[in-house]
Amino acid sequence: MATGTRLLASFVEHPASAGETYLQHLRRALRVAATLAMAAGAALVHALVPALCTTRASDTIFALHDDLRRVRDRQDAA
Repeated sequence: MATGTRLLASFVEHPASAGETYLQHLRRALRVAATLAMAAGAALVHALVPALCTTRASDTIFALHDDLRRVRDRQDAA
């Protein structure tokens, strides 16, 4: 399969392997990226002023992990 065709196929194949359409996968991936960006911002604030955002970054990452685990468990059950 040609490289360009293979790349185009990946827009469907990978999301399908996660039980999602391309748009569902895009939305979830963007949400994860935004959540991680917010956690990074909290970690930066905490680095500069240790009394602020003392658990925000880790709480966010733990919550994201739990959410992604629930998604994976639902996909595995389907």
